[in-house]
Amino acid sequence: MGGVLSLWSAISVLAWESGALGCALAAVWLVMRRGRYGSAHTALIAALAASTGWAVSAALAGPVAVPTGLFESARNLSWVFALYRLFMVDGRHASMRPVRPMLIAVAFVELLHGAALALLTGYSEIGADAAVSFHSFVMLRLLVAIGGLVLVHNLYGAAAPQTRLVLRWPALALAALWGFDLNYYLIAALSGDSPSVLAGLRGIVALAAAGLVAFGARRGSEQLRFRPSHAVAFQSLSLLLIGGYLVGMVAIAQWIAFAGGDLAAQLQAGFVALAGLAALAFLPSRRMRGWLRVTLAKHLFKHRFDYRAEWLRFTRTIGQAGSEALPLEERAIRALADITESPAGLLLVPGEDSGLELAACWQWPTADVPTDAVPAAIVRAFERTGFVADLDALRSDPAKTAEAPGIPGWLLSDPRAWAIVPLLHFDRLVGMVVLARPAYARRLDWEDFDLLRVAGRQLASYLAENTGQQALAEAARFDDFHRRIAFVMHDIKNLASQLSLLARNAELHSENPEFRADMLVTLRNSADKLNTLLNRLSRYGPTAVDRLAPVRADEVARAVVEQFRDRHPVSLVEAERCEVLADRESLEQVLLHLIQNAIDASTPQSPVFVRVDTDGLAGVIEVTDGGTGMSAEFIRSRLFRPFVSTKSGGFGIGAYEARELVRAMRGRLDVESREDTGSRFTIRLPLAEAAQLIRTFENSDTKVA
Repeated sequence: MGGVLSLWSAISVLAWESGALGCALAAVWLVMRRGRYGSAHTALIAALAASTGWAVSAALAGPVAVPTGLFESARNLSWVFALYRLFMVDGRHASMRPVRPMLIAVAFVELLHGAALALLTGYSEIGADAAVSFHSFVMLRLLVAIGGLVLVHNLYGAAAPQTRLVLRWPALALAALWGFDLNYYLIAALSGDSPSVLAGLRGIVALAAAGLVAFGARRGSEQLRFRPSHAVAFQSLSLLLIGGYLVGMVAIAQWIAFAGGDLAAQLQAGFVALAGLAALAFLPSRRMRGWLRVTLAKHLFKHRFDYRAEWLRFTRTIGQAGSEALPLEERAIRALADITESPAGLLLVPGEDSGLELAACWQWPTADVPTDAVPAAIVRAFERTGFVADLDALRSDPAKTAEAPGIPGWLLSDPRAWAIVPLLHFDRLVGMVVLARPAYARRLDWEDFDLLRVAGRQLASYLAENTGQQALAEAARFDDFHRRIAFVMHDIKNLASQLSLLARNAELHSENPEFRADMLVTLRNSADKLNTLLNRLSRYGPTAVDRLAPVRADEVARAVVEQFRDRHPVSLVEAERCEVLADRESLEQVLLHLIQNAIDASTPQSPVFVRVDTDGLAGVIEVTDGGTGMSAEFIRSRLFRPFVSTKSGGFGIGAYEARELVRAMRGRLDVESREDTGSRFTIRLPLAEAAQLIRTFENSDTKVA
């Protein structure tokens, strides 16, 4: 044990000698750099000289000797005077009435301490009142340290931005010097004795303070700035909070040990358990982490975002590839959500009627999005303004809601919806991202709006490019499909011609009238079927619907249902008289496909229901089954995509063709489905009576254009 103390004493002496040498060299350096600190130049040299004497005395006589205490008083008075001269650098000495009394008070306390110390021969010779005297001297030192730190704060905090570049180095030096003194004397007051370990380290602090003052006198020192990244600052503050938590826990546990008596062990165990539970509850929480990030960005950095890091993360998210990568639409949502630490989001894209509909959902399975999510009028408003909506601000201030573009009611009523970011590509809205509320919700500011607006435009270009590539790929596959179908049509046409010839010959040469009649019926039915197939195949060309005319939808539905009478239970549950504007063969083809799909998705005995009705200006035909159903993701991304089939050997164009035929007849095809429950396909076609009204609107639009 004695060897360890001897070693530490040697280290302590070495530390004090280093501090003395550093202060002396810094004073010489300032002598050679005259004018750097203006009117405070000479005062700083004197303060460094006094610090040199203090460190030399501590190295020779010891840190707690009376001469060292007197040199420390001289050091503090010199630094207080230097502090006063530093206030004169930017002329604040003339207007420092609130600060001058503090300067005088600190100087008076230090003079009082020095005068009292000069009357004594040392702490160990005070006699019976040694403890009282020791605490009195320590309290005076604490007052000086606290007052000095307050003055340093006023020196730097109220300085002009340009002056701070000069004052920050001596301010840091004084903060280090008096900050360490504050801890040193506080421990001495609590323990009743001078902490020998910390006393040895005071020489190192003096060396550091001298180095800071000398560095500030160097040319170009004002250009040096510490610029930590957001990640480094966040991790540093997190470590400080964890360290503070541990220190606080140890301090309270020690206090319990001193004050708890017989219950000390139980109280310590209970405190540790409660503190551990509190740490587990709050430290890992997303809300706590979000608060830390926002607080750091707000008070430590000029800008909220580290733009380089945000851009790299943004491009990395969008550029992800491989089998495990999310679809582009979901990656687009995530790229925007990462910027504001939003945990989920929705992507809305233009639908059939120029409004927006749900295209992708990222980590938001509970979102209740209507079919017509954003009406066309609101879409045009967002196109004109590029407005990034803070939904919390709109909910709290009705006046802002009136000024902003219309916000759908389902978004305002969903408490999780937090922000709307429009995706504009050449002033055309290609989509809209709805961000969910982050764990630590905050008001969006100008920097959030600017970054989200720019990121939204970049995402819009990615989505538009992807849409164009998909359209080109589908066009290429359609060309190949048309070439293959041309050969099939040629072969079927030849076969149909041969069967027709066979039928004519049979009429001339058959001897058995009954056989001849039966053969004729069979051959003619076959020829009709082949010609019908040929006609259907020809519809894959550009002219799917030749002309529109009034068609009884109820009669078409009844005829199609009759074709399935002996194959599957298909029921026409309602057939109201309904005359729509359509192409009869195209409508039959659509119904045949939808009913066949319903049969394929159902069990053999599960019925399929067909209903014909009117709804305003539209005729409605519904095909409902109780089969396997489809997921929302399948409906959004695969159901109506050509060449995607779940059937073995299928072309994958049936649903696509059905929708395109309905669109060609100026109608729309809607789908509602739930897995393991069933599906409902709804065809909406304009009523024949509304044809004249439709033509009137078209003519008026043509004249305006």
